[in-house]
Amino acid sequence: MAVKYSLGIDMSKQNFKVCFLSKDLDGHCKVKGSKGFENSLAGFTRFKEWYEQRQREKLPCSFVLEATGNYHEQLAWFLFREGQTVHVVLANRAKNYLKSLGLKSKNDHIDAKGLAQMGADQQLSVWQPLSENLYVLRSMTRYHEDLCKVLVQFKNQSKQLTYSMYPLREVAEGLQVALEAIEKQLQEIEQQIGLLIEKDEALRKKVAYMTSVKGVGLMTAAVVVAETNGFSLVHNGKQLTSYAGYDVRENQSGQRRGTTSISKKGNSHIRRIIHMAALNVVRYKVGNFSNLQQRVYERSGYKMKGYVAVQSKLLRLLYTLWKTEQCFEPRRSEKNTKGLINETKSQERDMNRS
Repeated sequence: MAVKYSLGIDMSKQNFKVCFLSKDLDGHCKVKGSKGFENSLAGFTRFKEWYEQRQREKLPCSFVLEATGNYHEQLAWFLFREGQTVHVVLANRAKNYLKSLGLKSKNDHIDAKGLAQMGADQQLSVWQPLSENLYVLRSMTRYHEDLCKVLVQFKNQSKQLTYSMYPLREVAEGLQVALEAIEKQLQEIEQQIGLLIEKDEALRKKVAYMTSVKGVGLMTAAVVVAETNGFSLVHNGKQLTSYAGYDVRENQSGQRRGTTSISKKGNSHIRRIIHMAALNVVRYKVGNFSNLQQRVYERSGYKMKGYVAVQSKLLRLLYTLWKTEQCFEPRRSEKNTKGLINETKSQERDMNRS
C-alpha cells in the first residue's frame, strides 16, 4: 500500500520530463508513470490532468524541481497555486544525490526519476515564491549586473583601440556612444532600485540595517536580499554559506594534502556582489575584517583566501543584522554575534589549509 507520492521534474527551456513514484510502507518505490510536457501554460494544464489521474488515493505528494535558471519558476508557481507541496533543490544537491544512487548514465528520464526518489526519501524544504517586490528587485539587480559586465567589456575594447596599428575612428566613436548609453541605463536602474526599496517600508528598514556596515552599499544589500528571497531560503549561517557557494571543499587523501577551496556551487550573483563589499570593509578597517583577512593571508600565503574568508563572514553578518533587526556597531557586534564568529572559525581554519 502506498504511503506517499513523489514527482520528479527535470526542467528545460522548451519542455520538462516527469517521473511519478509511489512509496510503500516498506520504503520501496515504484514508478507509476513518466511523460514529457511542454514548458507552457497548456503543458502545465495537461500535466495536471496527467498526475491527477494517477493520484487515486489522497496521500501526501511532493513535487521536486531542480533550480535551472528561471525555467522552473512558472511551473513551480502553477503548482503552488494548485495547493501542491513544491520543493526546489539546488543543482549541486541534486547532482550529489544522483551520484549517491550509483547512476552512471545521465538523461532527462534518469534525472526526473532521481528527483522523484529524492522527494520520496528526504525531508526537503517547502518552496515559497518570491514576493512581488522581491521578484521585481531580483530582475532589476540581475539586469544591473548584466549592464556592468557589458560596460567592462566595452571599456576594455575601447582601451585596446588606443594600441591598434591603424586608427579606427568609427569603431571608437561607436564604442563611446554605447558606453554613454550603458552608463545612463545604470544610473536609471539604480534609481529605480532605490525607489522600489524606499516604497516598501519593511524592506527599507531591513536594508538600512544591512547598509549600516561601512562598505556595504544599497546595491549589495539589494542583491543579497533579492537572491535569497529575504533570507527565507536559509535558516542558519551554514545553509547560507552553502547556498552562496562558500562551503569549503577539501582535497586530501592519506598523507596527500591538496589545495582547499570553496565549492562555488551556489548563487554566483551573491558571490560577485559580496566580493566588492569585502574589499571595502577591509579597506575601511570595519570591525575585525581587516585582521581576519591579514591572518588568513599570513597562514595560507594566498591573499585571495583572506578575502574569501571575509566574504563568507560578511555575508553571515548581513544575515544576522537582517534577522535581529539591528544596526551594525563594531564593539557591540563583536559581543552579541559571538556565536556567529565562532561558527566561522572552523571554516576559517579550513580556508587556511593548503
